[in-house]
Amino acid sequence: MKTLAEMATEVLTTADGRAKTALSHAHAKAWFDARAAGQPIPVGSANPPLRPSRPERPELLSPRDVPKRKPGSPAGRIALLHAVAHIELNAVDLHWDIIARFTDIPMPPGFYDDWVKAADEESKHFNLICDCLEALGSHYGALPAHAGMWRAAEDTAGDILGRLAVVPMVLEARGLDVTPGMIDIFRAAKATQAVEALDVIYAEEVGHVAYGSKWFHFLCGRHDLDPKDVFHELVTKYFKGPLKPPFNEEKRAEAGLPPDFYWPLADQIPT
Repeated sequence: MKTLAEMATEVLTTADGRAKTALSHAHAKAWFDARAAGQPIPVGSANPPLRPSRPERPELLSPRDVPKRKPGSPAGRIALLHAVAHIELNAVDLHWDIIARFTDIPMPPGFYDDWVKAADEESKHFNLICDCLEALGSHYGALPAHAGMWRAAEDTAGDILGRLAVVPMVLEARGLDVTPGMIDIFRAAKATQAVEALDVIYAEEVGHVAYGSKWFHFLCGRHDLDPKDVFHELVTKYFKGPLKPPFNEEKRAEAGLPPDFYWPLADQIPT
């Protein structure tokens, strides 16, 4: 029987997006089915790659070289969906990576439940957006994409608190800020399929940010650290760029992120 860490590494080393997410779904089902049967899969340990496998396309460019999206046009909306698909595929790997990379740190079973569930949902999100792209005559890989998406994972490969601070509590929280505007763009274009997909993503991303906040606070409590101070220190250390308002304060609060975590950082992180 594969351990959970080995399953996670298998996802990380699968290149094709559809194949990666199919494997992600299968491993998530196996994990939860075994838990329900009272025969949990051991977490184990593994040696995940520093970077996950990726398909030959999309071409990955420096952020400054990725063409600007103009979502008022059909081509611009396809480009926006392509960018979302790229984000979701990276999120699949990020959630399996946190499972495989930090097995030396004792964590309760709920930690693994949360990140397996998040990876399973991100896999669904990727496929929903790919379906939208294909319905519009495009596909994931048809356009260039952001090469810097994995940088936060590399920078925090040896720091679980840093990973929780930067990935769910900054990057995914940013998704809560910008997704309503994207939904409005596609609703105005009467792109029903895209609106429905983004509605699902928006609802479920709140939970992923909440998982980050929950386990960040858990680990701070284990070491008698002040979560707010540690968050400010780690985001300043690892996040390259300012936190950009406006913030979706309602959804951030729902996910366990109070304003005094992020507002003090909005103007203090150097660009």
